[in-house]
Amino acid sequence: MYGGTTTMVLLFAFVSVTGVITSGASASSSSLRFHYIYPGNFTTVAASSRSSSSPRHDGRPSLELLHRDAVTGTTYPSQRHALVALTARDGARAEYLQRRLSPTYLPTSEVGSEVVSGISEGSGEYFVRVGVGSPPREQYLVVDSGSDVIWVQCRPCAQCYAQADPLFDPATSTSFATVPCDSGVCRTLPGGSSGCDAGDSCRYEVSYGDGSYTEGVLAMETLTFGDSTPVQGVAIGCGHRNRGLFIGAAGLLGLGWGPMSLVGQLGGAAGGAFSYCLASRGPDANTGSLVLGRSDAMPVGAVWVPLLRNAQAPSFYYVGLTGLGVGGERLPLDSNVFGLAEDGGGGVVMDTGTAVTRLPPDAYAALRDAFTDAVGGGLPRAPGMSLFDTCYDLSGYASVRVPTVALYFGRDEGTALTLPARNLLVSMDGDGVYCLAFAASASGLSILGNIQQQGIQVTVDTASGNVGFGPTTC
Repeated sequence: MYGGTTTMVLLFAFVSVTGVITSGASASSSSLRFHYIYPGNFTTVAASSRSSSSPRHDGRPSLELLHRDAVTGTTYPSQRHALVALTARDGARAEYLQRRLSPTYLPTSEVGSEVVSGISEGSGEYFVRVGVGSPPREQYLVVDSGSDVIWVQCRPCAQCYAQADPLFDPATSTSFATVPCDSGVCRTLPGGSSGCDAGDSCRYEVSYGDGSYTEGVLAMETLTFGDSTPVQGVAIGCGHRNRGLFIGAAGLLGLGWGPMSLVGQLGGAAGGAFSYCLASRGPDANTGSLVLGRSDAMPVGAVWVPLLRNAQAPSFYYVGLTGLGVGGERLPLDSNVFGLAEDGGGGVVMDTGTAVTRLPPDAYAALRDAFTDAVGGGLPRAPGMSLFDTCYDLSGYASVRVPTVALYFGRDEGTALTLPARNLLVSMDGDGVYCLAFAASASGLSILGNIQQQGIQVTVDTASGNVGFGPTTC
């Protein structure tokens, strides 16, 4: 199932009463002009109506989406230390995507194919637990919406990094079968196969932007997702030589638009669709979810926006963002500022591994200036930090009114998605300093980050070429 590429840009407009969606002629401006937030616990007016439990997917192939810190057990001395670590990972991930998705990009490695991965770039923000083999051996895998190849570290291991679980041993799995070198599956590897080993098994090699890599043999194996029926015959890489900063994960679960990704391989079994819900940050956050399959992943009442496909980077999900709004008014931006060029440059890409949304410099400056003008001089400014340059000291305030931010799709009459308040600001220190959770891009590429996606159900339908944003919260 070959999809299109979706961006995370629309995802948040439908979150509870504080998220608004309009379409047609009414989309020229948003009906909601301001949000009220409560700095003490950073909840919105309507947050109390939010369900206290995660979405139910009874009988469906559903997995818990876990944040990286929950898997690695990482703790920080303070909120500021956590944010410093986040921005460091985020900067590396964004820089790599901007380089990888540039029209002038050329792979720097001579080995096999290059697959984009959040883990080697210090990202890898969300993990799932997957059973590998028969009987299943549970492993933590990084979820990556921009990668195709699924792989795990394997015994015997000539070179492996530390991971949270024991290494997968294919000798203990009755369903493990190496892929022949001359098979169609081997030729389907991105960039073609990497050759054959002494036993005529298909070899794969995946290199990453920072010099990290995984290489080994391609095999057909059984994967088990939660309590659902095992899925047989999934092509995965069994890595015998691996290097990189993979933060405890056993490997990667590629959810990109290519034929070797999990979605592509499941094909008709999943209907080319999956959905995810990233849990919001904070003490009241619930576990997120990843649901596979068309009938199970399609939320009732979802808002659908077409996906765009970049022929130069077909694994990535893009969406047709055409404008921004602040305080209910559309900003006067150049009509092509978010356009996807014929050479593959620009556009708006969705990435679960990037936290902070990046916008082209002119678009970000317009958003920032309109936001600060709408806030006015009533709120005290605070010093910026790292990539955050628009910050406020909200300590001592019981409630604060901030302008809405909307995302527009369509030139004249289209769909407008208004982001919930908690998807606009990020806490800097736990003491009342909050910053606008957007930043300027180093190129014409826009990246819709996971802060703006948290808390709503996002459905990627590669078969129909649409992305849906549903009313289910998590």
